[in-house]
Amino acid sequence: MPQLRVALAQIDVTVGDLTGNAARIIEQVGVAAGAGAHLVLLPEMALTGYPAEDLVLRQSFVTASRATLDRLAGDLAEAGLGAVTVVVGYVDACPEPTPRVGRPAGEPQDAAAVIHDGRVVARSAKHHLPNYGVFDEFRYFVPGDTLPVIRLHGIDIGVTVCEDLWQDGGPITVCRAAEVGLVVTINASPYERNKDDLRCSLVRQRAAEAGATLAYVNMVGGQDDLVFDGDSIVVAPDGSVLARAGQFDEELLLVDLDLPAATSDRAGPVDAQDRTTIAIVRKTISAEPIASYEPATPRVTERLDDLAEIYAAIVTGTRDYIRKNRFRSVVLGLSGGIDSALVAVIAADAVGADNVHVVGMPSRYSSDHSVTDAEELARRIGAQWSLMPIGSVVEAYEKTFADIGGLHGVAEENLQSRVRGVILMALSNEAGHLVLTTGNKSELATGFSTLYGDSAGGFAPIKDVTKSLVWDLSRWRNELARTRGETEPIPVAIIDKPPSAELAPGQLDEDRLPPYEVLDAILDDYVVRDRGREELLAAGHDADLVERVIRLVDLAEYKRRQYPPGPKISPKNFGRDRRLPITNAWRDR
Repeated sequence: MPQLRVALAQIDVTVGDLTGNAARIIEQVGVAAGAGAHLVLLPEMALTGYPAEDLVLRQSFVTASRATLDRLAGDLAEAGLGAVTVVVGYVDACPEPTPRVGRPAGEPQDAAAVIHDGRVVARSAKHHLPNYGVFDEFRYFVPGDTLPVIRLHGIDIGVTVCEDLWQDGGPITVCRAAEVGLVVTINASPYERNKDDLRCSLVRQRAAEAGATLAYVNMVGGQDDLVFDGDSIVVAPDGSVLARAGQFDEELLLVDLDLPAATSDRAGPVDAQDRTTIAIVRKTISAEPIASYEPATPRVTERLDDLAEIYAAIVTGTRDYIRKNRFRSVVLGLSGGIDSALVAVIAADAVGADNVHVVGMPSRYSSDHSVTDAEELARRIGAQWSLMPIGSVVEAYEKTFADIGGLHGVAEENLQSRVRGVILMALSNEAGHLVLTTGNKSELATGFSTLYGDSAGGFAPIKDVTKSLVWDLSRWRNELARTRGETEPIPVAIIDKPPSAELAPGQLDEDRLPPYEVLDAILDDYVVRDRGREELLAAGHDADLVERVIRLVDLAEYKRRQYPPGPKISPKNFGRDRRLPITNAWRDR
């Protein structure tokens, strides 16, 4: 059987940095060529970054994407890399009107290009356009209706893009009809918990359906609230995993494949079994197999365990948000509680402890151990510690309100949080730090946060992490330190203490919220699974708690809309995934 050495380059790119992304691609192709690769695969929209959102609606951006692709082809040849065949994602313009969706020629497409010998030898666009969860691709793109089949070294290779793999029928069906020996799928598939298991199962299923080996390359890195986990994989038609890359790190995965020789010349329209027709378009780069060579041993990287995977996703998303938005340092309030402790450790792991500034801001209700616990954590991780008591500032505000009767209850409590927010934003302005907020998903769901107080900031690392998971991750991170022979970053006293906002005497979270293990179970069903009241009761949740939690969640929508972005780790986060009206009279009763 003919042989082929394929390189899957899972890289971290930046949306809009076409020049920088192209340079990164050339670098990766150079490394792959040096390792003897014949075919190099880059992720979906690697040239433009993904998701580019409304940038793709600007004609200037689409024009720049196309021009950069052409330059990339020439630059690869000029760098002596023209003999390597490269598949890369970019944004293209639809060459013809698309009557079935009523959009004219020139509309943007999520496209794949095949480059060889200084030229773009084939182009095609994603057929299936996802319009669920975090995806809005019907808003941006028009679908493609061709499947390029490239004959390279005597092997027929079908090229598909991301969602074409996730939907039944479509290009995978056409790949089988075209009798390809290899299906390549370029992806920008965002991370969510346990998705690696689902992804592997899907790739196995589609390889069997295509009757061909399938090579799946994915992006890595953070883009706003999305995180891409890599996990590139190559699977044989019988479902066996031939090679698999790691998670969350840039990597060049090399695999030697024995593939069937090309025999079919079928071209033209094929029923895709999804109520559409896709045309097979064939291009020959080289019809003759290469000389036989000794294959290298492929690498199959072990998967991270559940908590390690989640933690890596959060660190990756935090690091890339800071780096790609050109911040060098961060600042956050360190209260002595578990949430801010975990965020501080995440930040240190993301950008280095020297770049993490933590501020203790005790008020009259702060316990002594909260301050000492916070200072101890800062010492353990090596963060830059400052102590700025806010008692006198709060008193000055209270005197200002004395003439109108003063502040009471929640208004008085929230004043303390807002003073802290003002201090952190002032430090941000003065030193150029990015302010990290420390609220978790349970608090955000129930509105248990202060607007313009603890919600003030630029990025929210644990926005999609429930309180129960905060404890799990904190214990996991300490265990990781122990296995490395390091000091546990989070003092046990912080993990063990009952959670409290410390905005009133003796205050505990459970004075106002159900126990977090109970609350989080209801939130998972109501927020993530979209279960209504009757379904929640049928699932066994307490009726009074269901009514209470639904009310809290529904009333806090306006707060969530003003919260900063944070890494998505769950099947449904507050942000792209869950879009409810702020002004909303509907209540699930």
